[in-house]
Amino acid sequence: MRTLFLQAPSFDGFDGGAGSRYQARREIASFWYPTWLAQPAALVENSKLIDAPPHKTSLAEVVAQAKDFDLVVVHTSVPSFASDVKCIEALKAENPSLKAGLIGAKVAVDADGSLRNAPVVDFVARNEFDFTIKDVADGVDFKAIKGLSWRDANGDIQHNDNRPILENMDDLPFVSPIYKRDLTIENYFIGYLKHPYLSIYTGRGCKSRCTFCLWPQTVGGHRYRTRSVGHVIEEIKWAQKAFPQVKEFFFDDDTFTDDLPRAEAIAKELGKLGITWSCNAKANVPYESLKKLKDGGLRLLLVGYESGNQQILFNIKKGMRIEVAEKFSKDCRKLGIGIHGTFVMGLPGETRDSIRETIKFAKKVNPHTLQVSLAAPYPGTHLYAQALAHGWLDSDNAELVDENGVQIAPLHYPNLSHKEIFDSVETFYREFYFRPSKIGAIVWEMARDKDMLKRRLREGAEFFQFLKERKQGAANC
Repeated sequence: MRTLFLQAPSFDGFDGGAGSRYQARREIASFWYPTWLAQPAALVENSKLIDAPPHKTSLAEVVAQAKDFDLVVVHTSVPSFASDVKCIEALKAENPSLKAGLIGAKVAVDADGSLRNAPVVDFVARNEFDFTIKDVADGVDFKAIKGLSWRDANGDIQHNDNRPILENMDDLPFVSPIYKRDLTIENYFIGYLKHPYLSIYTGRGCKSRCTFCLWPQTVGGHRYRTRSVGHVIEEIKWAQKAFPQVKEFFFDDDTFTDDLPRAEAIAKELGKLGITWSCNAKANVPYESLKKLKDGGLRLLLVGYESGNQQILFNIKKGMRIEVAEKFSKDCRKLGIGIHGTFVMGLPGETRDSIRETIKFAKKVNPHTLQVSLAAPYPGTHLYAQALAHGWLDSDNAELVDENGVQIAPLHYPNLSHKEIFDSVETFYREFYFRPSKIGAIVWEMARDKDMLKRRLREGAEFFQFLKERKQGAANC
């Protein structure tokens, strides 16, 4: 079938491409690659990928192409589900014969409910969906497709057997040719990465058991399944030639450093290619390994510190010790490896004191940049089950974002309100970035790099606009 893979138009600035993390508007402009759509698109001949938000593609522009396709596959999430369904309704109004399906964590954990709440949708592909979608596009009878939930001719919902998890990751074709064919890579921007950047996965799954993390608990699993070193390097070589403007490659595996010998082997080959690269890492990589990664071109690590309170880290099963994270951070600084640190406010056990403790910890480990999010209990996660069981989540805050796509504080605790958690994000940012030492470091960095100066000025304007909108939305919490 002529197949359209679609990240639908949504909130202005909504980053739906961050499928494995938070789907929301960011503090500053931020767009991740739609890799989870690009991967099945690479399996389906004559397909097309439209990533509407970063390309500012309107619903009318998407609908105008509806008659060019027999099948549309939409990546959806809890925050975007309602608008994604409306998009499908508009596409089918233009092309009534169009088959429509959904992929993503939302439908992986609630296939039945998703179909019941969206009569316009013909099927959903559960869990790891690449080859499920290929079977649909190839015209295989729905009854015979593993991993599929679908609506039969009578309108009844059917659930087929689960599809076995993919073991040989080299069976997946490169996604970078789909980027080249369908995307404008300059539209993808992450504040802490060099621009333009390119992002790919070299493996799926994460050994960690963090209770709030969406993708490992819903689609990817807790076993790190990886592409071979040679397969990864061949794609990087292809992308080097196809995208000479790329300044940095990012490996978006949940935890690229879960397999350190493999990470070191990849770094060694990347070093030969002169590649600048970054990746997700846990704050426990030993100095010797960090040095090998740095020697192979590593520039920056994205590190989930989450909290500076050890009990909260125990509560969320982070598997991280504060003192280990502190040593890791010092080692990175010594080696000249940048860190983008991520923190989450409102995790189980959060108190006013733990918020202060986390802000103090962030100042101590002093990542180059940081991101502060609000704890988001996505359905399918252990955090979501906990929140329901303990009454931390109420129906007024269950949508996770407000009408503008900005994260709200969905959780509350007996001695900590929605509003206190919500306001802690702004407090965190202000105290971290408005320190004289941090301001001085940023000014020095901008003085050496005119492109960085322009970027920081733009980010500053966006950030203060974001804070203004958050204040307007605070009453919702």
